[in-house]
Amino acid sequence: MQIPGVRTDRLGLLIDQFDRAREMAQVRLRGLGDEEYLWEPAPGGWSIRRRGEATTPRAFGPGAWVLDQGAPDIPANEYDEVARQAAAGMSVAKIAEDWSVSVERVQEVLAHTGPAEPDEVPVPTIAWRLGHLHFCFAGQWEWTFGERRQEPKLLVDFTPSAALALERFWALIDRWRDSVAAITDAQLDTVGFSQYPYGSDPDEPFISVLWGANLEFIHHMAEIALLRDLWRSR
Repeated sequence: MQIPGVRTDRLGLLIDQFDRAREMAQVRLRGLGDEEYLWEPAPGGWSIRRRGEATTPRAFGPGAWVLDQGAPDIPANEYDEVARQAAAGMSVAKIAEDWSVSVERVQEVLAHTGPAEPDEVPVPTIAWRLGHLHFCFAGQWEWTFGERRQEPKLLVDFTPSAALALERFWALIDRWRDSVAAITDAQLDTVGFSQYPYGSDPDEPFISVLWGANLEFIHHMAEIALLRDLWRSR
């Protein structure tokens, strides 16, 4: 039985999933203050920092505040994805280019056997997670629906103001959602419809890119929600 208002087409399912995730995220982010936004729950974490005070080797941003970014690597939770890339016929050199790592590192991952041990990773702040999402969606919009020429790392002016960061972020998300809702079935299946230069977007049908964008949004917003719970109970 068809339920009124519930879409079952491919694009409709992905948009509905995104809309529901956004609704929940907006509720969880209400009342976010600057102190909580920048709270570092563990030593050595990642955040946004004043230019010149960043503790990571590849921190970036166009303005006075930059987003922490570490050295490139392939995390343990992506080993299976690398194996799938190789099984699909992607060369080791191309995989290394996609992940910005050496050929030797890709060969090491492909040679790994048994369960991968979880990585020891820094604990990011809410500011970092929100800034990371903003950077990813801004870059994917520019290289899918925009002019496809601006450097993604220069698109987001990171800010220590939680209210301003959220205002800018939700405006971007509105633009992304409206642009996605207007695509055709043919565009959904087009390989390279997104030319986002970081990752494998140019080599995938856009439906796969869109699925991945939803996953990125959902899992980072879940992490932000948990950090809010920890802040309240600290």
